[in-house]
Amino acid sequence: MVDVGKKAPSQRIAIARALLRFPAGLRDVAWSGNGPKGPIAEVARCAGVLAAKRTSDLIPLCHPLSLEHVEVEIQPRGEDLLEVRCSVRTTGKTGVEMEALTGAALAALTLYDMTKALDKGIAIERIELRAKSGGKSGDWRALGE
Repeated sequence: MVDVGKKAPSQRIAIARALLRFPAGLRDVAWSGNGPKGPIAEVARCAGVLAAKRTSDLIPLCHPLSLEHVEVEIQPRGEDLLEVRCSVRTTGKTGVEMEALTGAALAALTLYDMTKALDKGIAIERIELRAKSGGKSGDWRALGE
């Protein structure tokens, strides 16, 4: 692991997202709660929060962090997309980018699991960091954020 012992604690925030692309017409079936495993949003949201909290158990060399806030939002976008956004905040010596990315990714995987019986062609796309703040490198935002 990287030695963060001499770093000063600061507020760290990261926002990540994942996109799920559904075959034509299936996103609304899944989003309506009428899919094979019922309503999907709350289960996926909880999975994303739990994943963010357990990131250091999943990814080697990640520091275990005490997270102050994790939020997972899932919204329809366009005709056939669901967007998962995971925001994470803590005060500490290292960033929370991996926690935000892990939360978004696991929420997306949960959405896939809950809807795959509709069509195996559902695709998880663009798991990406959208913004971060705090720490030595300061603030960063993706284009359009």
